[in-house]
Amino acid sequence: MRSPASRSMKLSMAEKTEAYVDTSALIAFLDRSDSYHPLFRRLFSNPPALVTSALVIAEGHGWFLRRYDRTRALQFLDFIDRLTVLAIERFDSGELAKASRMARKFSDPSLTLADAHGLAIIHERRISACWSTDRHLGLTGAKLVVSGG
Repeated sequence: MRSPASRSMKLSMAEKTEAYVDTSALIAFLDRSDSYHPLFRRLFSNPPALVTSALVIAEGHGWFLRRYDRTRALQFLDFIDRLTVLAIERFDSGELAKASRMARKFSDPSLTLADAHGLAIIHERRISACWSTDRHLGLTGAKLVVSGG
């Protein structure tokens, strides 16, 4: 786990260039069978400062656990631990309230709590680029890298 001081210093140095990274981008990068793997392999080769939600980490771990096995799920967590450009936003009662507001704001019935928390982070941090294959993450105006943004 990264210390608040190092996280704060990282953010102040790169606030304008950070991108939000969603579960789908992490999966596409780590799963060679994913059709977006080449794009995310290129992006992760020289990433800017990245931010994500603790819910994204939970989703990714669960995806690898269900799709593959415990070993692949633990490899996913190892990758996250080594990804030093990644800041992980906690998910507590305050963040739940923000995510709930986003979920209510958008009427799409398939918007998950993890996506809503991502939208709240994108909005709050004024992030303009989103690494995701999920169209929901563009609802607040962030450009999805899969659409050429």
